[in-house]
Amino acid sequence: MRPRSTAALVLASFLAAGCAGKDDAGSEAPAASGDQPTVKATVTQEPFGVMPDGDSVQVFTLTNAHGVQVRVITYGAIIQSLKVPDRNGGLGDVVLGFDDLAGYLGETPYFGALIGRYGNRIGGARFELDGTTYRLAANNGANHLHGGVRGFDKVVWDAQPLESGSGTGVVFRRTSPAGEEGYPGALSVEVTYTLTDAGALIFDYLATTDAPTPVNLTQHSYFNLAGDGSGDVLGHLLRLNASRYTPVDAGLIPTGELAPVEGTPFDFRTPHAIGERIGADDEQIRRGGGYDHNFVLDREGVARDALVLAARVEEPTKGRFLEVRTSEPGVQFYSGNFLDGTLTGKNGAVYEHRYGFCLETQHFPDSPNEPEFPSTILRPGEEYRSRTVLTFGVLP
Repeated sequence: MRPRSTAALVLASFLAAGCAGKDDAGSEAPAASGDQPTVKATVTQEPFGVMPDGDSVQVFTLTNAHGVQVRVITYGAIIQSLKVPDRNGGLGDVVLGFDDLAGYLGETPYFGALIGRYGNRIGGARFELDGTTYRLAANNGANHLHGGVRGFDKVVWDAQPLESGSGTGVVFRRTSPAGEEGYPGALSVEVTYTLTDAGALIFDYLATTDAPTPVNLTQHSYFNLAGDGSGDVLGHLLRLNASRYTPVDAGLIPTGELAPVEGTPFDFRTPHAIGERIGADDEQIRRGGGYDHNFVLDREGVARDALVLAARVEEPTKGRFLEVRTSEPGVQFYSGNFLDGTLTGKNGAVYEHRYGFCLETQHFPDSPNEPEFPSTILRPGEEYRSRTVLTFGVLP
C-alpha cells in the first residue's frame, strides 16, 4: 500500500476575548474553551451558475461556530473564498478568486482549485511506466502542467453535504476515465472538506486505480494574508523548513538535482520577506521569474505519513499568520509571478503582479521521469492518501 499522504486545511480562529496557548507542535492554540460560539455551525448549498453544457454548479458555504467561513464550488472543487480573523477580530477574505462562475470558466491561473491527476509539471508531456511510454496533453509549451488541458480543476464534481460530530463539510467524488489527458487507468477520487468548530477545515484526499498511473494531488489557492486585492505579497515574511530545493531548466522542469539552499536566495530556513531577494542576480530566480520552485522538506527521522511543519508566513499589517503542515515530501512556493493585472477578481479587485502566493504541498515535479525522486505511481490494490494542514492565527 502506498504511504499515507492525505490533504487537509486547518483554520484556527482567534477570538479577541480568548487566551492563546501553545500546542504540542509549538503553534498558537485556538481560543480557550470558555469562549462561547457566536453562531451555529452550518453548511448551506445554493446555485453558483450553469456550465455551457447545462450542468449546474453549486456553492457550499461552511461556517463554524466562531464565524470562520469557507465557500467551495463544485466546479474544480474550488475554494472561492476563505474568511479568517485579523488581529482585531475582523474577518477578511484571504484567497484570490472570482465573484461568479464566468470568471472561473475563462483563462485563469488555477485560483483555489483542486489539481490532478498530477500537480505541477511533467517534462515533455510524456513518461514511461512498466515499459510503455505514455503521451500526455501538452498545455505548458512542450510540457504537461496541472493535469492537462482539462484537469480536475475544470470539471464539475459530484458533491454531497456532510454533517458529523466533528463539524460540517462536503464530499466531492469523481472517476477520471482511463485515457483522460493521456493517463492510464481509471482513477476514482474522493475529496472531503470538513470545517470543525475547533477551527479545522480538513481536506481528505483518497484515490484508487484499476491500472498503474501517476497521482499527485494538490490545492492551488492563492493567498494574501492582508486580504484579497489589498496589494502585493512582497512584505509577507516566509519561513520554509527545507534545506534543499529542486533547480529547474528553462522550461521549469527539475534538473534532477537536490541542491542546497544555503547561500542562495532560496534559503528561507529563517524568515525573509518574499520580496527581499526576489530580484537577485541568480539564474534560478531568473528562470522562475521569481520563486516558482519545489522545496524538499526536512523530514529526516519522521515517519513517511507524519505531518511536518513545512512553512510559516506572517503578514505584519493585518497581523495574520499561516502555518503549513503536510505529509508530503515537498512544497511548491510560487510568488505569483505571472499575475499581470489582466484579471479582475472579487469585488472588482485587479490582480497585479505578485498579488498572491501559493504553497502547493506535493510530490516533486516530473517525478515519473526522475527515478531518484519519491515515487508518485499508484497501483491497483493501493490507496493514495495525502494530508496537509494550514493553520491561521494572529500575531501578538
